[in-house]
Amino acid sequence: MPTSTWFRLNVAKRERVLEVAMREFGEHGYSTGSLNTIAREAGIAKGSLFQYFTDKLEFFAYVCDETSRRVREDMEHRIAGIDLDQPFDGWLFDVFCEWTEYMADHPLERGVTAATNFELDNNVRAVVRDTANQHYLQVIHPVLTLWQERGDIRPDADLQILATLMLMTLPFLALSPYYDGLDPVLDLRGRTPEAQRPVIRQIIAGIKPLFAPPEK
Repeated sequence: MPTSTWFRLNVAKRERVLEVAMREFGEHGYSTGSLNTIAREAGIAKGSLFQYFTDKLEFFAYVCDETSRRVREDMEHRIAGIDLDQPFDGWLFDVFCEWTEYMADHPLERGVTAATNFELDNNVRAVVRDTANQHYLQVIHPVLTLWQERGDIRPDADLQILATLMLMTLPFLALSPYYDGLDPVLDLRGRTPEAQRPVIRQIIAGIKPLFAPPEK
């Protein structure tokens, strides 16, 4: 948690620090991003960062947490508008499409997602990945349980495996169209959200045997 000094800053200043940090970490990573650049562009003294946060790891975790929270809340709003009166695979397709459209429209959040997944420093990666994963799972676990209770995921399906696959698939879909070397198989690099849709259908069709109830 940030110190009380952070919360005494006015909201506009806090937002400026966060926005600058998101851009810096999204472009250069957490451990290799420049705190000097963040302080300068946010209009604060570098030493002030350590009045707001006890150390760099806490600052990294805070930026990751705030970014992940924003992504989760926006996606929860989008998901709430998706038709539930359809099979799970159709609903999942709609969710993945909303996800890819969100990432296309939010480059700052996409950059932080990349920084979180690509971080090389093991200690930093452990902190930020754990932070981001908690936000993913706050959505994934209840959703899978709901669809299993509704009968669209068969009773013997392993929800832990399905949750793991979704944790792997969401960053893959978010980043592969924008970063080289992430997708040597499905050719997502450079595709617009609309052009990604056939690949999303292919992915869902591939995992459907893991959850689909027997056909009546």
